[in-house]
Amino acid sequence: MPEKILLTSEEIGRVLARIAHEIVERNKGAEDVVLVGMRTRGVPLARRIAEIIEGFEGIPIPVGSLDISLHRDDISPSESKPANSSLTDIPIGITDRRVVLVDDVLYTGRSIRAAMDALVELGRPQTIQLAVLIDRGHRELPIRADYVGKNIPSSRDEEIQVQLQEVDGVDNVVIESRAAKPVSEN
Repeated sequence: MPEKILLTSEEIGRVLARIAHEIVERNKGAEDVVLVGMRTRGVPLARRIAEIIEGFEGIPIPVGSLDISLHRDDISPSESKPANSSLTDIPIGITDRRVVLVDDVLYTGRSIRAAMDALVELGRPQTIQLAVLIDRGHRELPIRADYVGKNIPSSRDEEIQVQLQEVDGVDNVVIESRAAKPVSEN
């Protein structure tokens, strides 16, 4: 299967606006809400959502970034990179706040479990909610998103790639078959 565009830049903007409104509605305002983006693409998504909320609520929303590498169980120790505590940066205490964890793709749930472990080491939030741009299914843990941009049923042989202007120079979401990728010969 050749690469197929699932979301364009304009569609990503509309999805994030909807998620921002849902966050405010569910939390009955934006007081005590903190957005925490998971590295790498969750961080710019969290910043965009915060800007949208600030635009209609008129109050700044704290945005942090979270490095989960020390808490992952889906990568063997030989594959993992050393954790860099400077990659976690949350500008405000999270105890008794409503933390919205933001990620690009929800798949098995293992990264989200690792993120929750990392968050509770930093404090005790009133709630932890999850916002994702794409939910592709195939959960291995009982984790679900509170806010979903788009549900994309996919096979395990497909790869969903979120590309964001801040990281990749373009905004879109694409799906392609892993078998379609050329194998390099060395």
